[in-house]
Amino acid sequence: MSTRTTALTAATAALAAAISLGLAGAPATAGAAPGCGTVASPDIRVEHTRLTNPAVTDILARSGFDDVAGAVRAALCEARDSKTATAAARLAGKALWQRAVDRVQGRGDAGGDLPRSDDRPLYWARLAGELEIARVAPGFPTWSEDARRKVAQAFDRASRGIDTTRFSGGQQGRQRQVLASGFDPFTLDRNIRQSNPSGATALAMDGRVVQTAKGAVEIQAVVFPVLWGPFAQGTVERAFLPHLVPGKRDVDTAVTISQGRAGRFDLEVWNGAHRGTFPDNDRVSVNETIPIPEDVPRTDPQPQWTRTTLPVEAMKAAVPGTFPVNINRVITEIPAGSTTPVTREDPTPGSTAVAGGGGDYLSNESAYRTTALRDALEADTKQGHIHVPVLSGDSSGEPLADMRADIVSQTLALVVAAATN
Repeated sequence: MSTRTTALTAATAALAAAISLGLAGAPATAGAAPGCGTVASPDIRVEHTRLTNPAVTDILARSGFDDVAGAVRAALCEARDSKTATAAARLAGKALWQRAVDRVQGRGDAGGDLPRSDDRPLYWARLAGELEIARVAPGFPTWSEDARRKVAQAFDRASRGIDTTRFSGGQQGRQRQVLASGFDPFTLDRNIRQSNPSGATALAMDGRVVQTAKGAVEIQAVVFPVLWGPFAQGTVERAFLPHLVPGKRDVDTAVTISQGRAGRFDLEVWNGAHRGTFPDNDRVSVNETIPIPEDVPRTDPQPQWTRTTLPVEAMKAAVPGTFPVNINRVITEIPAGSTTPVTREDPTPGSTAVAGGGGDYLSNESAYRTTALRDALEADTKQGHIHVPVLSGDSSGEPLADMRADIVSQTLALVVAAATN
């Protein structure tokens, strides 16, 4: 996958290249803001507080991604205004994403002894870069709060692959094109070494063209945060919308992917409109109907349920692998005229959603948001959700690399089957 570049100063471009190559960040020049990168108490979130954990420093060191924070800091310290800083942050984010994709897909130096399939270097390096942005921004007193927010958002969005989902279209005309999403690691308060095989799968698939008997399949991928707030702000819809707009639609298949249940894949049939109480990576809990931003296409009234349009029967039949594949129709609803939740297969008319097939957490929400967007746009894309098996760890909590590789391989086969059936 190629990355698009932004016109920047030569120094900033060189620093971004250093991130791509895994080199140490260069020091800021004499023209940097006073005290740049030295704010003692930056404005941070819970996710950032975990960066000091020895397990996290170990992951960054053993992947070579421990240089990212310094390079991000240096690049921003070169900026003379917030517009240039936003462009620098975006370029640094793209470089970090591409570096993570290249590492997982076996290109270039692995940077250390962690398995190449590991998704965690991207997650922790992104947070380390965000922390440096928080430390640098106050050194520029002329930047507004909105400008600082734009700098941080530019880095976050680009480092999730959202800015680089353009399809090549193939050399022999249009080929099957798939947009897929995974997630960051989560439940980190239980196991700080946690990996997320859905994020690893996204990195393994991004930019790949898979040749099949039915033609080529090109896949672009993104990784979403495990945070309620960005979802409410529309991060999912904004990633998928450009590829679903009538007259400009360029995907045949759109698949959201997350970690689900132990020992099996689930192809989720139904997605519910409720978000539950399980805390996110910032330890925030919610309990409400999924909020849809005002500025994205929507159906009125908001549906309680959306349904997969993936060819789930063909996917199940086409993909033998390490793990069994289950078509999951089970949901929890409050039937019309009742106040008592009922768990059953398939929702009944007029019911209120309590949990979709994928539950009431952000996995269900990613599927609900993308399929609700599909329906609002009246797009005929194949869309739905794949829950991959839970990734086990060893006695220290370190994820099992062979198991992750098996999950990634089988997920890719399921995505290709979705695109070709």
